Amino acid sequence: MTDNRPGDSSHRRRADGRSIPTDRESPVGAPVIRGDESVAGTRAREAVQFDPDDPESLADAAETVREFASGSTNDDHLYMLRGAAACAALVRGEGSYKAAAERAGGDATVSFIRKWARVHDLPRSVRKQVALGRIAPTAAKHIARVGGEARLLLAWATLDGNLTVREVRSVASTINDGTPIEQALADHGVTLGQLELTLSPSTYRDLRRRASVDGVLPGEIVTDALEEYFD
Repeated sequence: MTDNRPGDSSHRRRADGRSIPTDRESPVGAPVIRGDESVAGTRAREAVQFDPDDPESLADAAETVREFASGSTNDDHLYMLRGAAACAALVRGEGSYKAAAERAGGDATVSFIRKWARVHDLPRSVRKQVALGRIAPTAAKHIARVGGEARLLLAWATLDGNLTVREVRSVASTINDGTPIEQALADHGVTLGQLELTLSPSTYRDLRRRASVDGVLPGEIVTDALEEYFD
């Protein structure tokens, strides 16, 4: 099996040296989001963990992948995350996408398993938005096609720019063809890094006053303050 195995964590370093996780950091098949009651509610108790090193669990993963590939999900985003987890565990347990597809059988093709295993490989911050229904699982498939920091930027631009699944697919393809993400998003009317914030009246007052006195845009002050906060 080649690189980008489901479950392997990847980091990119910012210009300031800080490491940013761009892939999943928790174990393959672990229901980190699906088992979180603050996200999944009472359904968190139903979350299933797929252990690629356990033959019985791997058999459950194969059955789940086969059912998932049949299309009987009813667009249930939590079930889709479960299917993605099963795909990732099956690939890890069988050693390749081809072997995983053969084990699952039915409508589970190599392409299907690869796409959904990549969704499971997305960082927790993105998978949480999928579980909450804010990012469609089908959009997450295309976000997962993008590598490095661009996948995070595309995920947040999907939310802030209200991108459709078709638009996310188009942007992802454009990025993978070598176009900078800023340009790829601009072609769809989205400015990277632009979002609407609601501030308390007093903070709004002080931000506007300081920006006016310093002769800068409010966004510059917010950026400086947040960069210091995140350090």
